[in-house]
Amino acid sequence: MTSLVPGLKGEATLVVGPEHTAESVGSGKVGVLATPVMINVIEAAALATVEPHLEDGHQSLGTFLEVSHIAATPVGMTVRATAEIVTVDGRMVELKVRAEDEIDALVTGPDGWLEIYEDENYDDTVRRFGPNSRHTRLDDHDN
Repeated sequence: MTSLVPGLKGEATLVVGPEHTAESVGSGKVGVLATPVMINVIEAAALATVEPHLEDGHQSLGTFLEVSHIAATPVGMTVRATAEIVTVDGRMVELKVRAEDEIDALVTGPDGWLEIYEDENYDDTVRRFGPNSRHTRLDDHDN
């Protein structure tokens, strides 16, 4: 079993570069942090919280995220995301997540939520598509 317990925390940061803008990733025409990139930073914080506590050979997979991106972050500014485990129910872990830049919170309300599953959904993906499918994790591939 894992050592995942409520209260564990993790974080991730990103200095926004031109490649992280809505214009660059195709999610808009503005040169500020793209929402998909903000979500990626939040997921990185969740991974930093959970994965060090998983058994060898296990990984996590995010399945639900609820946040609203409410502030624009320009190129050059640092974004910081945090995650804290709220509940653990078998393989399901619920986290409270936040993201902020150097000036404002980037998500509405005091918290967002990310649910992850340990290992199970990845196994289902491998069963459905095979270990060398583009639908499985990249480090399973030889290239």
